[in-house]
Amino acid sequence: MEFKGSYVALVTPFKDGKVDEKVFRQLIEFHIDNGTDGILPCGCTGEAATLNMAEQKRLIKIAVEMSDKRIPVLAGTGSNSTAEAIELTSAAKKAGSDGALIITPYYNKPTPEGQYRHYEAIAREVDIPIMLYNVPSRTGVSMLPSMVARLSKIDNIVAIKEAAGSVQQVVDILSLCDITVMSGDDSMTLPFMSVGAKGIVSVVGNIIPRKVHDLAQSFLDGKYETTKKIHYEIIDLCCSMFIETNPLPVKTALSMMGMVEEEWRMPLCEMEEENRRKLRGVLERYGLV
Repeated sequence: MEFKGSYVALVTPFKDGKVDEKVFRQLIEFHIDNGTDGILPCGCTGEAATLNMAEQKRLIKIAVEMSDKRIPVLAGTGSNSTAEAIELTSAAKKAGSDGALIITPYYNKPTPEGQYRHYEAIAREVDIPIMLYNVPSRTGVSMLPSMVARLSKIDNIVAIKEAAGSVQQVVDILSLCDITVMSGDDSMTLPFMSVGAKGIVSVVGNIIPRKVHDLAQSFLDGKYETTKKIHYEIIDLCCSMFIETNPLPVKTALSMMGMVEEEWRMPLCEMEEENRRKLRGVLERYGLV
């Protein structure tokens, strides 16, 4: 499949310590109604690190059922254990997911060769379109453009979510191979698309899905002035999503908007009061609360 446009990394709503499946379904319908091009359950924004495997598999299954082929589902199936990543990716394929987003192994910080063997093993075991995910701020390790190019030679490794925050990284990747690049940082969507990225896997799209869709689509349609206008219009909101660790601001924002309960799994917890006030102020300026 071809990844492009606005994919939204969904939050995972909780209620009394359990996944709130009813609200999760409502969120998916909200995105379908508001032009989101694809949904990503069980990513970093979905607090995958504190979900157990049964919960992850269940959320992916619900996402596939709810989307009902109306929009693609890109399932977060990464792990720092190759065996666990294979199990989750296999479950995503069985559920009918359109693709799998697989983060570079975190904590154990594999060498480039270790990274290659990790992804090769998953791709060999599970025939599903795979999007690599490079986010060194979370994993402690970055993926070299030369490694991305090497991995792109594997048939079902077709895209990368690039969240190193570097335009040069995108340039270097695309100069070496024709893999699809998606921005992993809302504030970098326009810069990345200007050098060849095809869209965004978005956090802020949880609260302004139509705007994020319009930003990406206008660029794909060659309406660059429109893209630039939307970029500057939403940039403060994009940046506000990262005044504390993601997904604390975006989930707090959704709570302020009356869409989810403000509930976390430790070690995540509520935002500091000063940052809550800042976030509310931004949301008020945008007319979201």
